[in-house]
Order: sequence, then structure tokens, then C-alpha cells
Amino acid sequence: MSKIINLRTARKQAARAERRAKGSENAARHARSKAARALEKAEAHKDRAHLDSHKRET
Repeated sequence: MSKIINLRTARKQAARAERRAKGSENAARHARSKAARALEKAEAHKDRAHLDSHKRET
């Protein structure tokens, strides 16, 4: 026979795991130094400018 589980507890555990994963994702995204954020912003700007300079006129 299968093991009997409490569905309420299973739902709570799944929700906890989801919140933990989302928290880890947010920490990875937002927990950066000011210098790292500035560097990423400068690189994004440089990449955007590089792509914009290669656009064709239509």
C-alpha cells in the first residue's frame, strides 16, 4: 500500500519550497554591490549602442 500523507501539510511544504526558490532567485538577482550593478548597466548600454549602430535604415 501507499504511504498516507496529509494533503494540507504537502501543500504547505510545496508552498514553502516555492517561496524558498523565489527568495534564492531574488537574492541572486538583487544582492549585488553598487559597483557590480554599475558595471552591468554600463555593459548593457555598450551592447545596446553597438547593436543600434548596426541597424539598417528601412
